[in-house]
Formats: sequence, C-alpha cells, structure tokens
Amino acid sequence: MRGLFFKIFVILWIAQSLVFVISTALILRHRYPNPSIQRQSLNSFLHREAREGATVFEHGGCSQLAAYSAASQQTVMLSDANGKPLCGTPIEGADEPLLDRINGRQAGDHYVWSLLTEGPSGKSYVFQISLPYTPEEHTWYQDLWHFAFPQAPVAIAVGGAATFVLVLLFTRPLVRLRTAARELARGNLNTRVREATPRFRLGQGDEFHALVHDFNHMAERLESMVHAQQLLLRDVSHELRSPLARLSVALELAREDAAPEMTGNLERIERETVKLNQLISQLLTLSSMEAIDRASNFAPVSLDQLLKEIIPDAQFEAQQRQCSVALTAAGPCVIQGNRELLYRAIENVVRNAIRYTESGTEVEITLTTSARAAVIEISDHGPGIPENEIQSIFRPFYRVDPARSPGTGGSGVGLAIAERAVRLHHGELQAYNRGGGGTTIRMRFPLDADAQG
Repeated sequence: MRGLFFKIFVILWIAQSLVFVISTALILRHRYPNPSIQRQSLNSFLHREAREGATVFEHGGCSQLAAYSAASQQTVMLSDANGKPLCGTPIEGADEPLLDRINGRQAGDHYVWSLLTEGPSGKSYVFQISLPYTPEEHTWYQDLWHFAFPQAPVAIAVGGAATFVLVLLFTRPLVRLRTAARELARGNLNTRVREATPRFRLGQGDEFHALVHDFNHMAERLESMVHAQQLLLRDVSHELRSPLARLSVALELAREDAAPEMTGNLERIERETVKLNQLISQLLTLSSMEAIDRASNFAPVSLDQLLKEIIPDAQFEAQQRQCSVALTAAGPCVIQGNRELLYRAIENVVRNAIRYTESGTEVEITLTTSARAAVIEISDHGPGIPENEIQSIFRPFYRVDPARSPGTGGSGVGLAIAERAVRLHHGELQAYNRGGGGTTIRMRFPLDADAQG
C-alpha cells in the first residue's frame, strides 16, 4: 500500500541521496584537484624558468643570471650538458636530470628540481632551481569553512526543498480538514472536504486521502441524522397539536357536566395542557429556526428600546417569585437584525434567569456598546452551573440536575432558541458563573452591518 509513510520515505531518500552525491562531488573537486593538471602546471613553470635562465646566461653571463635569480627570489644553478657548473653554487638535494621527465625532491625546507634545457644558441644546459617550502597552517574553523563552504549551502538548499515539499504534503490536507471541521462545528452540516484527485500514482491511497473520505462520510451521516431528528421533532409537534385541540374542547365540555369537587382537577389538566401547548410552540419555533441558515428581513433594531419593552412582562413574572428585574443601559444602541427573533431570544434568557434566581434577589440586565459590538448581560443569583456542563445548557431539553430540574418549570428549549437566534445574527452566546454566586449569560451582537447582511 502506497501510504503516507512510504511517500515520506521516498522523498527523504531521494533528498539524502542528492545531498550525498552532490556533496561528495564538490568535496573531491575542491579538496583534491586533478593531479595531471597540477603536474602540467609545474612542468610548464619549470621549463619556462629554465629557458629564461639559459637565455639570460647567454646574453649577460653569470652576473645577469645572479640578478635574475635575486629578482625572482629563487636559488638557481646552471651547468653544462656534462654537469660542469657554469654559474651559481651546487644546490643540495638536486638529482641528476633525466631526459624524459622532471626530477624533484624535498630537501629540508626547500623543494629542488633539475632539468635539461636549451639556450637560444641551441646549446644544452642543466638548470637547477630551489624554492622555499612553507607548510600551510590552518585553524580548525578555517578547515571547517574550507571543507563546508561549497557543499553546506547545497545540502541546506536540497534539505530545505525536501522540507518544503513535506510541509506542503502535511499542511495542505490538514488545513482543508481543519477548515471543514470548524464549519461543521458552527452548524454548517453540508460542509464537505474536496477530495483532490492525485496527479501522480505516488499520491494515491495515502492516509490523508482516506481521512478526507472518512470525514466526508461522517459529515454526511451526521447531516442525515440531524435532519432526521429535526424532521421527527417537527412531525411529532404537528401531530400533537390536533390531540391537544381536541383535549381542550373535551375539557370545556367536562367543566359543564363536572361536579364542584372536580374543579381543581380540571384546572390542573388545563394548566398542563397550556404548558404542553407552549412546549410544542417552542419546538416548532426551534425546528423552523434550525431549518434556515440566516435570518431574513434585517432592519435597524434598537436594543435599548427592545429591552424596555421586555421589562414590564419580566417584572410581572418576577413578582410571582418575589424577585425583581433591573435594567442598566449605557445609551441608545441600534443593530441590524430581525426584531421578532431578537425579542424572543432576549425574553427567553430573561425568563430563564427569573426562574432560577433566589427569592428576594434581583435579575440584572446590562447593555453596553463598543466600536464593534453590542453586549447584553443577564445575571441571576441562582445556584450556578457546574463548569463541566456550562456549555451544554444551550442544547435542547438539557437540564442540570439537581439544580435545574423539571420542578422549576423549564423545558430546556428556551435557551436553545436563544442560541440559534443569536447565531443567525452572527453573534455569540456565552454563559459563565459569577464570583459571588449565580450565572451570567452574555449575548454579543456585531455592529458591522456588512458582517450580518
């Protein structure tokens, strides 16, 4: 199977092989030049010096040859073809010259060469030359630089190219998966990752390709399950409306024929019927809101005026629980939105706070604005929410036991409606526990109209 690890292995193996071959070639070329080239250069130099020495001797004698030797900073000696010295003193370590090659050796701190040459007159001479030998001294960092200069940049370039390929290989599919997962978490269940067709056989069947396929399959299943759940919820809610209507009619008929001692029981049935009818209305509202991706009919909405309209009804409900509601608004605040959805979202959060605050306390509502957002905070003085469940209270039918039980009268749908309404306005809904006890729910709405349109 040509998987991801096999692909990485092939790329690294090719990169390392290239680095090794190129580095070895550069090292050999830089550190060990061709011996034949060195020998030819030395041969050309010595023959040129020998001919020049013989020419100087024939034109000016030994004095001119001595001046030439001093000017070139070389020790030379010239002999005839039989080895009889003509000029200069014998050079220690010089060998007898051969006709077919140059003789040379190291003598102490000098290199000595002897070779046959001819002057302008055609006469043969034996030319001997001595050059000082100075060994090269290098520090460790000079040797390191001398060794690493050509090949290190090549190795870095090839390794960098291989790393760049690996980064693209890893990050591009991961970025697509991360973006799709983020959209899926935001509620866009139709999100899919594009399955790119590999251009090469090496890219077929790797782990990333399989992961993308599995992610898309998971998203399809999740979308199907959520849609089926929403459809079931909507259908059940619609089907319950008819029995409830018939039950209300039967209740009124029963009241006409019931004895006085049955009045309490009939009133209890009526209260439960009203609650059930309200729950069905909330479920239908939630189902319809889940079916749309964005709110329509956006228009300027004054949040401060909206809150003032909610306060009278909220105050009346709070009096039933012996608590109160207080509003603090920094000033006028207008956003682009759907007035009905905003009213329903804020009202549900306020009623939820009234339901759980302690008797004799105050539900605090504050409205603040900044350059980019409007923030509504609704705080109660209730028992609070466990930290590990604080993000779950916006799910339909979720309750925190035992603090948030059915005995409080909540159905667990109001906050879900509020969360969906805020999300349709591109806002954020957060809950956190207060330091002195109780819970604060924050609703943040962007003021930028382009972000909402």
